[in-house]
Amino acid sequence: MLSSFQLFTDGACSGNPGPGGWAFILRGEGIQELAESGADALTTNNKMEMLAVIRGLAHVPDGASVLVTTDSEYCVKGLNEWIDGWKRRGWRKADKSPVANVDLWKALDAERQRVRLRATWIRGHNSHPENERCDRMAVAAIDAMRRGARAS
Repeated sequence: MLSSFQLFTDGACSGNPGPGGWAFILRGEGIQELAESGADALTTNNKMEMLAVIRGLAHVPDGASVLVTTDSEYCVKGLNEWIDGWKRRGWRKADKSPVANVDLWKALDAERQRVRLRATWIRGHNSHPENERCDRMAVAAIDAMRRGARAS
């Protein structure tokens, strides 16, 4: 029997681009709950959304089933609809232009090869407890980074 995990993620950006934060909450077999966050001084919201998923999936064992719940339509559509076509076209979109954030999409694709992944979208800032918590964690990571930068 395959182990099963739930991964809740969110990314935040103060300006786009600007300082950004990511966060995830992971629950599943052998992990009652793991919550982590981090920040980047200059990034985009989409990058932070993707990095939250990548960082969370890194804790999921090979072959496990994982349901990713996020308020990022970009991540959900990319993972569920677009990524296979991009790969077939050499990481190009249907209009032949390069895929944005290709390094992160390739990292997500590597995770998709390792685990059984399904992504689902939820509306952000809509009282979903884990999404709200991830949002607070991502924003707090930005704030902590800013305080650290000022302290140096």
